[in-house]
Amino acid sequence: MFRLFVASTLLFINLYACQGGYNVCKRKINDAHALTSSQTSIPITKHKRLVFSRKKPQGKILKHDPFLSLYIVADKKGFSYPFVIYKHAPMGVASINTKRVQESRIKRHQIGLNQFAKMAHKVSAPSLLLTSCCALEGIVTPQGVIEKPYLKHFIQQKRVTYADIGIRVKNFQRKVVVKAINPFMAGNNFQVNDVILRFDKKRVKNASELMQWILFSKVGSVHHVQIQRKGKLLTLKAKSKQRKGGGYLSDTFLEVLGLSFDKNMHIINIEKKAKKYGLKLGDKLLEVNQKASKFLFERNHFQFFVKVY
Repeated sequence: MFRLFVASTLLFINLYACQGGYNVCKRKINDAHALTSSQTSIPITKHKRLVFSRKKPQGKILKHDPFLSLYIVADKKGFSYPFVIYKHAPMGVASINTKRVQESRIKRHQIGLNQFAKMAHKVSAPSLLLTSCCALEGIVTPQGVIEKPYLKHFIQQKRVTYADIGIRVKNFQRKVVVKAINPFMAGNNFQVNDVILRFDKKRVKNASELMQWILFSKVGSVHHVQIQRKGKLLTLKAKSKQRKGGGYLSDTFLEVLGLSFDKNMHIINIEKKAKKYGLKLGDKLLEVNQKASKFLFERNHFQFFVKVY
């Protein structure tokens, strides 16, 4: 009898979610056990869950995105009414957890892997960003919202990769401007303050859309980027490389050399190709001389230079 009641309740939630509104979505979150204090675990098929967690989740991990701390985990018990991700733009959204429904809107969209989306109102984390039909629009984390396009990209791709043409951008005075470049990426002809006008003949409207075009493109693909530099129009050819940092990973541009850092610039990972520099875990980067490719490090209060190549 109890099982029949639960099944009937779930059927009601999925058939009448749009009419029932956000409170029905809150019931669905509870029934799916989609939120706990330590992780977000969303049923996306009957036997698969999309998990956001800063720690490795339990269960069989089918796929992992270290940039966004996302996982696809097998669900042995199963959930018959998974959350869906629609293509169309929603009429409205709400941040919903097991206790609260907070209607809001996205004030600032996600710009690549380094700036998550921000809501117009303060919302609780963790929670799910849902439409009134319980369609998934994003995952609310303490650092901001991971938006739907990134969730879809992760779910659909077989191998977790992002492309990179060596730039980080921002919106500035209704223009998309290069705010940083990777000086260690071969063939990178961009400069800080370049204004990006077109990407493969598509007009660039905002930094959020541009970064999706770049990140979701095929690694190794060649792109033509029209820019404005000091009043002149130029078209640069850029070949995408595999992205090495961003999101929850170190993104100092030194990742291409095999070095990863924490927020305080201490080395937390040294790849095999970087062993030749004689660095150790915990060494702190103090200064970078890009022209001479010399880095100043500190170890046990002793400062020393390393030349990279």
